[in-house]
Amino acid sequence: MKTHAFLPIATYPETIGEAALGNAVEIAAKIGASLRVVAIKADIPDVSNALSKFLLDTPQLIRDAETKSRIEGDRLAHFVEDKANAIGVEVSAGSVTAPIAALADVAAVHARYLDLSLVPVEYSNETSRMMAEVVVFGSGRPVLLVPDRLKPSAFDHVAIAWDGSRAAARAVADARAILERAKRISVLTVYDEKPIKEKDAGERLAAALRESGLPAQALVLDSEDCPIAETLQLGALEHNANLLVMGGYGHSRLRDFVLGGATTGVLADLRLPVLLSH
Repeated sequence: MKTHAFLPIATYPETIGEAALGNAVEIAAKIGASLRVVAIKADIPDVSNALSKFLLDTPQLIRDAETKSRIEGDRLAHFVEDKANAIGVEVSAGSVTAPIAALADVAAVHARYLDLSLVPVEYSNETSRMMAEVVVFGSGRPVLLVPDRLKPSAFDHVAIAWDGSRAAARAVADARAILERAKRISVLTVYDEKPIKEKDAGERLAAALRESGLPAQALVLDSEDCPIAETLQLGALEHNANLLVMGGYGHSRLRDFVLGGATTGVLADLRLPVLLSH
């Protein structure tokens, strides 16, 4: 069964760059997915008064920002379409306009209707990080975070961050189609970062995957007092993995999400493609 992937394009207050979008298209090709691309454009309310009109011409600033969001959204959607068509990825593109406070929420709603989201994340782009966070925790679907600083390769070696938790188990299930394509799977467990009830948790998962015919092995990582996100990503890269699969940890407090350390660290400094599932 073909995978149908969602690719949101952030346009406000920062746009996402072409490098990250191009990487997302290449990943879609490597996992055999079609793409539904949606540019999320800004609708900015007029909060001007007589003084702001006199000093700053706020209405014009709002019109300029909305125009930039619209133009950039259309340009980047066309860029993705051209890139997808050039490498044989089935693609459809559209756009939606939403209030600035709901841009990421709108993306999360669109994501619920597809199998997987490919969300570009740029190192210095807070808009892309916010978009990723809301889609991870609001869509109910797995999200593959796409870095801009690393060209993607085939996901022939997949690393799994495993601590025996519900979120980690969900991530493994959501990554099943990708795992079945892999030539090698490494189950990464860090025992010195937080208590893990089962001391053989990594080997138990690797054995279960092998029983399903998947080429899995268990590996133990030592955090050495490094942040857990850094330990997991560096561990995956040092063992030449092309993708890291992990649970997305966090809980809701009113409308804000309080994120776990690993999730926060990955979103802040993404070093390879990471599939997050909450």
